[in-house]
Amino acid sequence: MLKHFRLSFIFTIICLLIAGVWGYKFGGLVNAVNLMFIALILGLMEVSLSFDNAVVNASILKTWDEHWKKLFLTVGIVVAVFGMRLLFPLVIVAQTADLGLLEVWNLALDNPVEYSNKLVAHHAEISAFGGMFLLLVFLNFMLDEEKSVHWFEALEEKLGLLGKIEAISIFIAIVILMIFSSFIGQESKLVVLSAGLWGIVIYVGVDIIGVILEKEEDDPSLADVVKRGSVGSFLYLEVLDASFSFDGVIGAFAITKDIVAIMLGLGIGAMFVRSLTIYLVEKGTLDEYVYLEHGAHYAIGILALIMLFGMEFHIPEVFTGLIGIAFIVLSLWSSVKKIELETKQ
Repeated sequence: MLKHFRLSFIFTIICLLIAGVWGYKFGGLVNAVNLMFIALILGLMEVSLSFDNAVVNASILKTWDEHWKKLFLTVGIVVAVFGMRLLFPLVIVAQTADLGLLEVWNLALDNPVEYSNKLVAHHAEISAFGGMFLLLVFLNFMLDEEKSVHWFEALEEKLGLLGKIEAISIFIAIVILMIFSSFIGQESKLVVLSAGLWGIVIYVGVDIIGVILEKEEDDPSLADVVKRGSVGSFLYLEVLDASFSFDGVIGAFAITKDIVAIMLGLGIGAMFVRSLTIYLVEKGTLDEYVYLEHGAHYAIGILALIMLFGMEFHIPEVFTGLIGIAFIVLSLWSSVKKIELETKQ
């Protein structure tokens, strides 16, 4: 088990050292220890919020070859840490405040409270985008008529029948977006609707790329290029990770306003989520505990709704993390019970 997380522990030590040096530079030894502790707390928070993300990642990654797995752990972690935890919030503030990226970076360092306020001010549209993407992940898993394993059998079999209707998941997602946006103030309604629609467009767009680039059984010319994995699948996992990271980034500002500490802490969490994903794949955990993937998708569905409710109401990150873990634990328990029952038979 240790070998799967060795890189994550090394990455954590490096990040904590950077946090310590950064804190010492601006506040001495006490501030250095404080920022190291904060980075560690943020890392733990990110893992708790994204545990279900790791399970869903593993369900996709288990069909990939070693090349794509390594790409997920290398290029993917760079995108996750620097792209989604640092650059993306800067881009949001830059676009909405009509500032350059360098100006926003200086604002984050010199006046983190103002930077935080500008980012949090756009929480509604960020939640609409991420909520719609995650909702489609949930719906397309549940509305799959070919899915043979059911956790809550009566419910999931009926939902599977709805999967026969073409584009039913997109229809449901748009209806839910319209319902939630109706509770948003008139001044923000259009931008929230637009952000939510972009979440749907990105999901469908990534799916289209996956279909175009995915290996076809009767097309050997693509076999050497994509093998088991594709650019589309890789992009899907990155956008999925981004959707999970939105709430973590926003919630992190409730703990600290230091953008460097936030990036380092959430980066630690992102690295452990990736290592956990690889561990689940190589140990065949999803094949053994058959309801684990279901629990993760239920958690994602709940998270999507929490993000949509979060456009108007503050929902503590602790609640979000705990409800995700609760579904994972419950699905794991159900899987163990199923194994015991089959063994007795």
